[in-house]
Amino acid sequence: MSSGSSVTAGSVNHGSMHSLQQGPTSFLDRSSSKTSLELRALDAPTLDPELLTTSPPPYPWYHRARRQISIRHPRTYAKLSRFLLYWRGPRPKYDISYLRPWLDIDFHWRGINIVLPIESTIRRTTKPFRNPWLFVVLSAAYIIGFAFFARAQSFLTPSDAYITCTSVYWESNNGCGLDGQNCGPFSDSTFDFRCPAQCSTVVLENPRTVGDEQVDFVPLIVGGGDVNRTYRGDTFICAAALQAGLISDNRGGCASLSLIGNFTNFLPLSAHGLTSIGFPTIFPLSWQFNDHTSLTSCADNRDAALAMNILVTFILFVVLRPKAIVIFWCLVCIGFWHVTLFSQPQSNPPPLDVAFGTFLPVLFICYAFWRLAFRFTLPAFDKLPLESAIWYLATFWAGVRLLLFPCSHTALLIRIQHQVLTNITTDKIPIDTLTSSSLQKQRGAITALVIIVIIVAAMVINQVRIIRKTGWLPHYLGWYIVGALVAVVLACLPGLVFRLHHYIISMALMPGTGFPTRPSAVYQGFLLGMFLNGAAAFGLDSILQTPAELVQDAPLGTTLPTFLTNSTNYNASIPFEDQLIFWDALPDGWDGFSLLVDDVERYVGTALNFSLAAFNASLPHFFRLALTSSGNTGDFTMPATVFPNGTWSDPAPGSST
Repeated sequence: MSSGSSVTAGSVNHGSMHSLQQGPTSFLDRSSSKTSLELRALDAPTLDPELLTTSPPPYPWYHRARRQISIRHPRTYAKLSRFLLYWRGPRPKYDISYLRPWLDIDFHWRGINIVLPIESTIRRTTKPFRNPWLFVVLSAAYIIGFAFFARAQSFLTPSDAYITCTSVYWESNNGCGLDGQNCGPFSDSTFDFRCPAQCSTVVLENPRTVGDEQVDFVPLIVGGGDVNRTYRGDTFICAAALQAGLISDNRGGCASLSLIGNFTNFLPLSAHGLTSIGFPTIFPLSWQFNDHTSLTSCADNRDAALAMNILVTFILFVVLRPKAIVIFWCLVCIGFWHVTLFSQPQSNPPPLDVAFGTFLPVLFICYAFWRLAFRFTLPAFDKLPLESAIWYLATFWAGVRLLLFPCSHTALLIRIQHQVLTNITTDKIPIDTLTSSSLQKQRGAITALVIIVIIVAAMVINQVRIIRKTGWLPHYLGWYIVGALVAVVLACLPGLVFRLHHYIISMALMPGTGFPTRPSAVYQGFLLGMFLNGAAAFGLDSILQTPAELVQDAPLGTTLPTFLTNSTNYNASIPFEDQLIFWDALPDGWDGFSLLVDDVERYVGTALNFSLAAFNASLPHFFRLALTSSGNTGDFTMPATVFPNGTWSDPAPGSST
């Protein structure tokens, strides 16, 4: 049968229609060669007259447009076609070839032969350890040992003794209420506490006003320079304990303090790598460290746990060498519980109920990671145990340890609405948040950001090159375009802020790593570690949040009141106890004022002046004013200062926190 000349019912191609238009003779001549079976298939013993008059179906619009472009602009069309064909990649698609071992060295040069079959030797030596029953026994032993290690880490100290790196007795601005009544008692109280490790790197992310000074990007420590090491009530307790040498930055520790109430003239101190600032006037709440503490089992073992888990995963890759899917699930479980119980617990002791509530959806997401990426890459390293350990584990543990200490608001003394993300993997990079204000405040932040962008761009370009070589680029590009459009729609929703959490970044980028190459292994390890870090430490937060959830202790951008008293009309000849300070009337939309004197709220109401009769004339005093509305407080002004010599210093422009 000649398929080139057959015509089927219901499907007439353009060549057939062209032959029909040549006339009935031509058609009959071509159809006369058909077999009886083909004629029955056509179900037409004679030619249908309608076929001779029906015009061919039109080409689709994009074919017609392409043809018009090719006719009118042939050179442009040819260049564009070559460009698109190049980025489309080969057809049919093909898989990347087998990975050649780098560590099975076979070097020949001028009669010199160097043969080092490292990978082959490892595979041959460790073959007896691949027994599945040995893996089961060792897994059970690891789980039991890890449980006892976690118990020693977090569950032998009373839960009410734990504080975080930002725990304080006194909240910022008017958080303690009028005269600080919400933060009592001010004295005659002791507290034994336990601090986590690495609190020296937990810093203020937004400027904090202390008297007439602005403190930023350092731990908040006020005082400590006198003989008795007295600190102001809003000092970060753990940072002060580090400065006093009572605990270790690497392993944390326990200490004890006593509240002593009012104290005047907090002196600065530099010790153990930390520097505090002074405060020259009186403050109602202060504290001093005690010589002894009753707490035991205070060492933070996160570094020991990290070393143990790195060793366990290395043995898993190089010695035990189970199937790729078993290695993958071991990484998921070890990484998640390491973050939950050691490196970044959401609170202390770790909330196991919350952890298990997050663990189940994490497993479902990680199954998607396996289906989309890991199953194409990790099995390609079956015969490269040492290489796979290097490529995967180095980046995996870097991702797991990406961020340390969310500084969540837990334990007895936490009265600060401030969240700090301190980077452990890249703690020397001067970038805290990707906001214009943060980048401008930190020296070197823009340069560091440019370098990071260049490195990431180079990695993305290389991965795109790999994907193009396989012919899958149009497929991936289409899905990423759809994802980008969805993100744009979400970002445009009113009243919400689009937040690309780092666990979401991992979910978005992981599908593009599903190729059996060494760079893909590196990316997969880091992205999996970063995903587990974000999910275990912070939970699966929403991709959309309200602006109020993101402000934390930063300025709100509200209207600022205006002091009418200034350096030109302040009369120093009037006795201090008779002095009044004045401010302008209420603007529309506000119902009162809140006045801070020496960082303590001393007045709330609608009056337009305040008497200084209750304050010590021999000390400097600092005044900050804010507007209130229905119990909510707006931004405070920068401090105005009255010095003991009778000089008034006007507030600087802008708001304070």
